[in-house]
Amino acid sequence: MTELFLKGGFLMYPILLLSVVAVAIIIQKAIQYRMILNGLDRPVNDILENPPEIFKSLITAIEDGCDEEELAVVGTRQVRNMEKGLSWLGVIAMITPLLGLTGTVLGMIRAFMVISVSSSVNPSMLAGGIWEALITTAAGLLVAIPVHIGHHWLEKQADEIAFLLKEVTLVLYKRCKDGI
Repeated sequence: MTELFLKGGFLMYPILLLSVVAVAIIIQKAIQYRMILNGLDRPVNDILENPPEIFKSLITAIEDGCDEEELAVVGTRQVRNMEKGLSWLGVIAMITPLLGLTGTVLGMIRAFMVISVSSSVNPSMLAGGIWEALITTAAGLLVAIPVHIGHHWLEKQADEIAFLLKEVTLVLYKRCKDGI
């Protein structure tokens, strides 16, 4: 495995680094979202009696007499804070195949440079450049595909949390408005 990594050229290092960063983000966000969803997976009355951390600023805003528009801003801020880091997954999913493609181009340049300086070319002379080209392309795609899937799944989880936040906040807001 190490031999393949080294044959891929210097672009394998940023691809590896980006894959480690992506895995860390996916794990951290999956744990965070699971904890939030577990805290919201109960009846509204139970949520209001013992609110999860994500509701603290919303409850404070309601108690301070915020109107619907101000409450929407507070809720949006909570959702944006919760989604921090997700955009990096999209960037990583986009950049890693481009790094792989760059490795492909560099590997092919290397192969053609061998052809241009040699009067007789045998396949083994070209193999180094072709190896580099194929390995970096494969590495870029092998990182990008699962990262893209993880990014999409986490976005769906974030959307579900945002919906539940809106739903519970609306119930709480109506109760406070009606004096209940």
